[in-house]
Amino acid sequence: MNNYTPRGFDVLHNPKLNKGTAFTQQERDELGLQGLLPAAITSQQTQISRVLDNLHRKTSDIERYIFLFSLQGRNERLFYRLLIDHIDELMPIIYTPTVGEACQEFAHIFREPRGFYITPNDRGRIRESLNNWPEKDIRMIVITDGQRILGLGDLGANGMGIPIGKLSLYTAGAGIAPEQCLPVMLDVGSNNQQLINDPLYLGLKQPRISGDEYLQLVDEFVTTVQDVFPKAVIQFEDFLTPNAYLLLNTYRNKACCFNDDIQGTAAVVLSGIYTALTLSKQPFKDCRILFLGAGSAATGMADLLVPALCSAGLNEDEARKRLWFIDRHGLVVKDRDYLDPHNLAYAHEHPTMDFLSAIDDIKPNILIGATGVQGTFTETPIRRMAEINSRPIIFALSNPTSHAECTAKQAYEWTDGRAIFASGSPSSAVHYRGQFFKPGQGNNAYIFPGLGLGVITCQARYISDEMFLAAAQALSEQVSHKQLEQGNIYPPLNQLRKVSFKIAMAVAQTAYQQKLTPEACPDNLSARIKELIYDPTY
Repeated sequence: MNNYTPRGFDVLHNPKLNKGTAFTQQERDELGLQGLLPAAITSQQTQISRVLDNLHRKTSDIERYIFLFSLQGRNERLFYRLLIDHIDELMPIIYTPTVGEACQEFAHIFREPRGFYITPNDRGRIRESLNNWPEKDIRMIVITDGQRILGLGDLGANGMGIPIGKLSLYTAGAGIAPEQCLPVMLDVGSNNQQLINDPLYLGLKQPRISGDEYLQLVDEFVTTVQDVFPKAVIQFEDFLTPNAYLLLNTYRNKACCFNDDIQGTAAVVLSGIYTALTLSKQPFKDCRILFLGAGSAATGMADLLVPALCSAGLNEDEARKRLWFIDRHGLVVKDRDYLDPHNLAYAHEHPTMDFLSAIDDIKPNILIGATGVQGTFTETPIRRMAEINSRPIIFALSNPTSHAECTAKQAYEWTDGRAIFASGSPSSAVHYRGQFFKPGQGNNAYIFPGLGLGVITCQARYISDEMFLAAAQALSEQVSHKQLEQGNIYPPLNQLRKVSFKIAMAVAQTAYQQKLTPEACPDNLSARIKELIYDPTY
């Protein structure tokens, strides 16, 4: 048995052990660090001040991104303490919108390997590969195949930036220990010829595999994970819409898994609707909702809105009739020549029409953008929404910022300051006609960290729609009156750990009520959750 205790440079070069100049004199003596560090002994807070000073010297967000993840590779606890304490400033750098640019440049800014890679060449030996991973108590896995990264399309193996970023938010936002997190890149090739032609590209340089070959590779991974890491939750991320739905529907009742683009987005949007309706003073069950965009994100929202509307008193057919979709061909209706399978349930008996005509005819109370196309909410439809509603609810959710349907400033100006607005990426505060607006960000980071923590705590076998409904309600309940007055329908990001804890409680309690857990709900559920929360302070 290897009883080696790291000393000297082995300590300083281990990001989990390294504290840099914060090692005390006693620790320096015991660990063989004397002479390897400057004389000054500094606190973690002083180190954070130094890091922020260096960070603010960087001239671009991509340079800040590189700097922060280099810090993670040197001093993991300092990275997470910094991220927790400054989450509102740093989340846009480590995740959306900067992560989009980081993925595009991933091969060019690559510094060190991070995460786990699977290719078609690993068929039949994924177990052997997973055994190479040094940590054995994996609780949270984020996997992507890089085919639909944000609104940027097929980025192949460059998409690894997404699982890395998401898992850093699981740790910072909910306290899931970093050693329990595993980012996975399912590198099955790329159909992006520009990537394939890039001599620095690090992925498999071949067209994407598909069909049975693709599905068998995914199945081997999911099956093997359940055996090798039986307590792990699998989050599917940024898969192309048909594969996203296929994989979710295949495994949602076979493994503890979910798709954040479909279900996480839905929960954060549902929460925003709950909160927005407290401002517009409309009954939820009476709302009509129009989606611009009919991909996995939009229909995923609808799939959660249906049970939410049913719980408000409608039957399923009535609930679906509250939800309408516009895609690039116009209004999604039954007599269309072709509809994707995930759209069929929302194709109503109705004449086909364009976006503006649909607003006039349907008279929606809520307009949700999930197009991935910048500027699709132009002035005319937004003004029309304001004519129909005293407080029009406008969600421009596409990421990154460069793909948003409209800006907060435009939404407020075009509605004479009456819009209730949320975006997918951060929006700056807006001053308009003596009013101050601080619009909310409908970011999935409000949902998935707490959801993951709750599922890990109760060891749920599956993740149900009711658990997402509970998460949405718990999030909505944490918006203060002051925040509502400023038009913000989500709590401040600097409260993310508090928010995630309450979501974890709600999710776990729901799982226990549904008997999806190996044991009954303990009396000390709150304490059990707190025991799992990682604290990077030293």
